[in-house]
Amino acid sequence: MTMTLISAADLAARLDAPDVRVFDVRHDLTNHAAGRQAYDAGHIPGARYLDHETELAAARTGKNGRHPLPSRAAFGALMAAHGVTPKTLVVAYDASGGMYAAHLWWMLRWLGHDQVAVLDGGWQAWTAAGLPTTTEAGAAVRAGQPVEPGASLAGSVDAQAVLDNIPRQAFTVIDARAANRYRGEVEPMDPVAGHIPGALNRPNGENLQADGRFKPAAQLREEFATLLDGRDPAAIVHQCGSGITACHNLLSMEIAGLSGSRLYPGSWSEWCSDPSRPVATGAQ
Repeated sequence: MTMTLISAADLAARLDAPDVRVFDVRHDLTNHAAGRQAYDAGHIPGARYLDHETELAAARTGKNGRHPLPSRAAFGALMAAHGVTPKTLVVAYDASGGMYAAHLWWMLRWLGHDQVAVLDGGWQAWTAAGLPTTTEAGAAVRAGQPVEPGASLAGSVDAQAVLDNIPRQAFTVIDARAANRYRGEVEPMDPVAGHIPGALNRPNGENLQADGRFKPAAQLREEFATLLDGRDPAAIVHQCGSGITACHNLLSMEIAGLSGSRLYPGSWSEWCSDPSRPVATGAQ
């Protein structure tokens, strides 16, 4: 069974276990220094900080999106440097409803690591529960051999596959961006507004309750089943602006028991970098 969420109470009970690694991935797409600043001001004891711009993304070429994936080998080496082994339970948290944590969750599964969960409610849930925080950096760990990429537990598709799919719709793209970005009314991050032709829209914020925790599995299942309208979950590909918030929808489908969907990592920022790729606007 795919691991998905862990509660603040359950994490607190396991925090001192030697086989647990907690990663703080708080981030702000408009202020790249904000995540590190938040970590330095206070974090979960033992948590180690990872930067979505400099550590969890490869070099940008202008054609490969705003957060291109690193190689699996490079990502495996990064995890090993933080003491992650195949037996380690990795817990990711942020302060943005799980959108950045879900991306690290997906990346670890893409690497072949199945012991990974997202802290439900993130930093806010931890502090609201009155659990301890610290400003001390995570203690040094003994780095192991680079984690060798195993059989991937998370599927992905590239831009060419998405392009080839438009006329035949063998799979359906779900866009996790806000509805006004999907419709092409505004575009604050990328040079072109609109969406991939044929894509459906599910803003990732709809996966959350008012307190920032994920909706119950049964509610997510009902909502996604309505959106999918009979489509096989394995025939779903998730997309957003740069491959991050799309993972929130993918994680939500896993929570709902709708397993097997995939990610288009390059997402809209990669798609719109090539003017020959078609763009749709409006509600569909």
